[in-house]
Amino acid sequence: MPIRQLSETMINQIAAGEVIERPASVVKELVENALDAGAARIEIVTAGGGLNLIRVTDDGSGIPEKELPLAIARHCTSKLADDIHDIRSLGFRGEALPSIGSVARLSIRSRTANGDSAAEIGIEGGRVSAVKPAAANRGTTVEVRDLFFATPARLKFMKGERAESSATSDVIKRIAIAFPTVRFTLAGSDRSTLELPATDDSPEGRLRRVAQVMGADFPANAIAIDAMRDGVHLAGHVSIPSFSRANALQQYAYVNGRPVRDKLIAGAIRGAFADVLPRDRHAVTVLFLTLDPAIVDVNVHPAKADVRFRDPGLVRGLIVGAIREALANAGIRAATSGAAGMMAAFRPGAASYAYPGLANGHRSYEAAYRASGFAGFDPARSPQRPLDAGSANGGFGENDQAAFAAGSPHSADARAGQDEAAETLLGMALGAARAQVHENYIVAQTRDSLVIVDQHAAHERLVYEALKNALHSRAVPSQMLLLPEIVDLPEEDAERLALHSETLARFGLAVERFGPGAVAVRETPSMLGETNVQQLVRDLADEIADNDTVDTLKERLDKIAATMACHGSVRSGRLLKPEEMNALLRQMEATPGAGTCNHGRPTYIELRLADIERLFGRR
Repeated sequence: MPIRQLSETMINQIAAGEVIERPASVVKELVENALDAGAARIEIVTAGGGLNLIRVTDDGSGIPEKELPLAIARHCTSKLADDIHDIRSLGFRGEALPSIGSVARLSIRSRTANGDSAAEIGIEGGRVSAVKPAAANRGTTVEVRDLFFATPARLKFMKGERAESSATSDVIKRIAIAFPTVRFTLAGSDRSTLELPATDDSPEGRLRRVAQVMGADFPANAIAIDAMRDGVHLAGHVSIPSFSRANALQQYAYVNGRPVRDKLIAGAIRGAFADVLPRDRHAVTVLFLTLDPAIVDVNVHPAKADVRFRDPGLVRGLIVGAIREALANAGIRAATSGAAGMMAAFRPGAASYAYPGLANGHRSYEAAYRASGFAGFDPARSPQRPLDAGSANGGFGENDQAAFAAGSPHSADARAGQDEAAETLLGMALGAARAQVHENYIVAQTRDSLVIVDQHAAHERLVYEALKNALHSRAVPSQMLLLPEIVDLPEEDAERLALHSETLARFGLAVERFGPGAVAVRETPSMLGETNVQQLVRDLADEIADNDTVDTLKERLDKIAATMACHGSVRSGRLLKPEEMNALLRQMEATPGAGTCNHGRPTYIELRLADIERLFGRR
């Protein structure tokens, strides 16, 4: 077959295959055009999941009548000057409108602020109609009907109306978070309406917009992020570890205001929460990266959802470091969802509440790890009996409670000192321990809440953090191999490993070049015992190629520390003295990540006094 030039319509249809995947893609492109035009109010109407109708109306600057033919021509745009590296708008390719027009019936009606009237142009399956006068207010209305009528094969790949409507709603929410000062309205054929009123551009206004999208409970369970490194600024919010989801759909990331789905950012978030969340749970995040447009490439794909950073290691390190620092500085906090579940469980006829996403069967372990790091904690010596046994009235008689009493003070000064100490404990985040029930749960009181602590889960986190700090505060002990292990690798992977050899040596892995395309491993971390050196080195090479980090080795060592902590923690069923319970609470308050155990379970639940009073009808 001879070489020939493709027709303009076919070129546009090929471009549409990359830009326009489904109705949500059309909505994304049209809404981004409206935002680039300075709109403060955007209304979206769909029918048939967007396949029958998509109408986007804005109050932006509008398109002059003489420029309407250019608006639907390929590679015509008002958003890009001469420098492809200086992209400061959401759109810049000039492909969206002609691509949509090649596979659907498209009409554009627009009026500028200074225009006496509006004008309209249409394009149907690639055929352009003449510009004609129209009636409209300032701004632009773009209407798309019968999407993919010109390419029927694409219709076979569309999902149901509900699924397409849900995808469109998700697109609007992602965009809306980045533009809190714009009002968004989405109406569908099923009479459902999504309304996102405008807020302001202050941090509080942005958080209110986030709450509109992600739910009113997110701000109460979120930690603010604000960090800068080498000209890259990171801001936003992440959830506390005990407030997590079963998937990553509620992880929103933005680069210079552009919503993106970037695997580097997703991997950095996963790495930052690796110590506090199980692998099947995901944090809720809203992160904004702001950097010089010259050091990020948004021109990777026509859909513009992928980006490439000039220094990916810098971006990943900033995200991981900022989130971990924020978690460490946030202190101990319980998710409000735990209290909500407890409230639901207390109501008559309520089903039992289970913390979401956690595997059943997490039980206590045999050995007690003695080096717990806080004074006075020796569960083996505690003589206390549980409150629910040993007396006719269910264990709450005076004799049973006497075991928890500190004894009668012998003077007024002693009583005053005891009262002052008790008042100090009530002001702590986890309050003062009052009792131990079912030989595993510590009941504590603060000034305005009731706290229930799982002693095994809490101590597991404390031991793990102590082990981890000891592990990373000095070089990891290594064991020398009797014979060096030679690992054959592509030359570029061997070079990357050689560049990171000093970092690997700190973790107990001695790696050096062994001729072209190979490395020799002479020492491995002693904690790993007998390990598959070949697989470990190849995994490290792959990770360095992707993220420029050696976290794979660190994660393996941390996993061993977590297992040691799990088996070495104080068991359920150990009776504790009041001072031992209080020592555990104080250590939890001082330990980063103590709100969850190593498996992602909450270590405690806090129930506010106001909620308790509502249960009893006092409010």
